[in-house]
Amino acid sequence: MKTEKYLIEGMSCGHCAMAVKKELSAVPLEEMKVEIGSAEVKYDETKVTSEQISAAIEEAGYKVVSVIN
Repeated sequence: MKTEKYLIEGMSCGHCAMAVKKELSAVPLEEMKVEIGSAEVKYDETKVTSEQISAAIEEAGYKVVSVIN
């Protein structure tokens, strides 16, 4: 299992966090915690990649500015 924190640009309210959470729910994550400006996820590296997680966040309309391992 791998845990990463994604710092996200453009999120300003709870609705933004819900939009990101909705997109991430389509990704096979073990755990997720989404707050305004960030998302912390735990995932199995054999099932999903960091790039797929970033793509889901960007699909919600926000920009990943950095990933902290």
